[in-house]
Amino acid sequence: MIFNTGAALLDAIVLAVVSRNAEGTYGYKITQDVRHAIEISESTLYPVLRRLLKDGCLETYDRQFDGRNRRYYKITPQGYAQLNLYRAEWKVYSEKISRLFAGEDADR
Repeated sequence: MIFNTGAALLDAIVLAVVSRNAEGTYGYKITQDVRHAIEISESTLYPVLRRLLKDGCLETYDRQFDGRNRRYYKITPQGYAQLNLYRAEWKVYSEKISRLFAGEDADR
């Protein structure tokens, strides 16, 4: 994709991916799921996860998998609230951009 992805959009995409599983999901799987929408490396993803943890939007827990611990990320109630805000903002933003691309007035 030729468009830059800012921090807020990355946060929104990660929250949307993590919210799809009530039990949470782990970092590698999050990376794979996010890659269905945008190209992202694990080295880009982990700072996003840390920021969302720090902001209280995600929580973590460890679970045994093949003899080692795997860290899982789970969305919090605060994370759901933030995701809903992102969804509302995205709807307005994407509609305005789509109208501009279609040759219409963005403020219609």
